Amino acid sequence: MLRRALLLLAALAAAGPVAAQTQPQPKLPEEPLAIVTRDGKRHDFEVEMALTPEQQMVGLMFRPSVAPDEGMLFDWGSPRESAMWMRNTITSLDMLFIAQDGRIIRIAERTVPYSLASIESRGPVRATLEVAAGTAERLGLRVGDRVLQRIFGNAP
Repeated sequence: MLRRALLLLAALAAAGPVAAQTQPQPKLPEEPLAIVTRDGKRHDFEVEMALTPEQQMVGLMFRPSVAPDEGMLFDWGSPRESAMWMRNTITSLDMLFIAQDGRIIRIAERTVPYSLASIESRGPVRATLEVAAGTAERLGLRVGDRVLQRIFGNAP
């Protein structure tokens, strides 16, 4: 029993300070965001804004769920390659990788909770949007659809 406890403590220490947390962090400031699909349908969201490296590192970890009209927008500040993972994320997500002009360039659907696999943008993006798993399918989102938000200069 003592050996198992020591192994668990060693694993937590090696994983870093985020792994020691078990509670979701307080919600970040929210802003409006809309996605306009190729057929002109508009879908409105209130998204938390992950702007600092610390906020981006924690993201939606430990959150038990994400509401259908909510999410988290990771603003990278300027276009760059983006790589995400699901470490300590207990609910599946859809990830939308968004170019500087607000166009969706990649959608990763139904990501695997707790996975350490890298989920990459496959091109430079200004931001990454995480929403509840199944949102892309439910709303019929596709690559090329437009995201309206102040960071893209096209606020809803």
